[in-house]
Amino acid sequence: MTNRVHRPREDAEVDFILRMSEVPVLAYFVGTWPKAIEPSRAMDLVVGAVADEYAGRLTAVRIDITRCPAATARYGIAGAPSHVLLEKGEAVAHGTGPTSTGELRELLEGHL
Repeated sequence: MTNRVHRPREDAEVDFILRMSEVPVLAYFVGTWPKAIEPSRAMDLVVGAVADEYAGRLTAVRIDITRCPAATARYGIAGAPSHVLLEKGEAVAHGTGPTSTGELRELLEGHL
């Protein structure tokens, strides 16, 4: 995963990143329980590549469901991995499960 992906440790950090971002935010939610680890790692690679590709046009945030329960609840996240695209704090697109780089690009192109 690249340094372009923020990794907040708590809900307050998530809120700060969302407030400060002047570009759309791709928030992706990961899990640390056994069945979620591998799919979440796969999303790390996909989001890292997309964050590099869209540098300056997108803020990427990796949110651990266990560490950030308020952000998880706010966006109705029920499983990991999941992702939400936010524009000015409002969810404009979302997805659940592992996603390919191409699928994520398609989701972003309509909003960036």
